[in-house]
Amino acid sequence: MQLAFNIDALFAGHPQPLGPRGAPSSIKKDPVELLTVEKDGTKEDEQANTRLHGGPEKVLHQYSPINYYTLKMHFPEGTFLAGSIGENISVEGMCDATVFIGDVWRFGDVILQVSAPRAPCNKISHRYGIANLDRFVGERGITGWYYRVMETGVMRVGDSVELISRDTQSVNVQTLMQCVHTKADKALAKQLASLDALDDEWRLKCEKIAR
Repeated sequence: MQLAFNIDALFAGHPQPLGPRGAPSSIKKDPVELLTVEKDGTKEDEQANTRLHGGPEKVLHQYSPINYYTLKMHFPEGTFLAGSIGENISVEGMCDATVFIGDVWRFGDVILQVSAPRAPCNKISHRYGIANLDRFVGERGITGWYYRVMETGVMRVGDSVELISRDTQSVNVQTLMQCVHTKADKALAKQLASLDALDDEWRLKCEKIAR
């Protein structure tokens, strides 16, 4: 399995009206050449809803380019382009099935740890004008994942991406997302809840399923 890549694209945005009510959202992002990464966010990217997005456990969101091919196949009417689902990082070769909770990755000067999947919300459906698209990505476990910051710095398009460490007892992001979405596998949920690197919000979800 390949464990070294390069940053293909970076994205940042600011709050803009979205959906029928014009609620502010930063899901629409534009390409940037670099991101200045700090412990609780980046200088270039601004969150609209700081209660649900951003903060030390959700500093950066990565989404796999391969997921866009899946979306295009099932929803040909949609315009699915890198950066359009709200991600900050795009790297060909990394995906929800091959990235694990607790993975520590180096992006240029920055060291990040995978903390949790992204929880899909209706803003994804509003973004593309496709009903229940958020439910589809949740069911498929193709929501992307969040990082916490272990070492601050600057990442640039073209920088190398390297896996530094992986917990051999961990589970990939897709498996976690599907477990929480279906709520069917109590044994797996118990295992997931025991992962030290898992974000507390997701740990509580897993503990609830495991009861």
